[in-house]
Amino acid sequence: MIRALFLLVLFSTSSFAAIDAHNFKSVEDEKRFHALAAELRCPKCQNQNIADSDSPIAKDLRTEVFRMIDEGAEDESIIDFMVTRYGDFVLYRPKMNSQTWLLWNGPFLVLGFGVLVILAVVWQRRSRRKISEAALSSDEQARLDALLKQDKE
Repeated sequence: MIRALFLLVLFSTSSFAAIDAHNFKSVEDEKRFHALAAELRCPKCQNQNIADSDSPIAKDLRTEVFRMIDEGAEDESIIDFMVTRYGDFVLYRPKMNSQTWLLWNGPFLVLGFGVLVILAVVWQRRSRRKISEAALSSDEQARLDALLKQDKE
């Protein structure tokens, strides 16, 4: 039973996953291919790059990147082609433009807003404390101090 289970795991369908076999002209081209495949996001698998995805579209994109590198295309032209075809979503680090401005600066805006809220709360509490301290007359303050001293005892 254990041997059968071991063989089942050993020969599961995931172990037969296809591996792309590309013959590169140089080691530099292979490095470029792997860098681009790691940089480009799979349009189907939202949080995987095309190097790690097993989806058919990721395989097609890897083949397209290989073809373009083999033809001598520059990295920028390959990225521009993919962005033209699939939009900025295909990039893990989209370029800064009017459409992606909020994506790049949104975290800083939220952080700044949070700091302003904290400062406003602190300022409001300090002003309330000063008002409450200033509102007591000297007789009332003496009476309050006596009551607080009584509670401590």
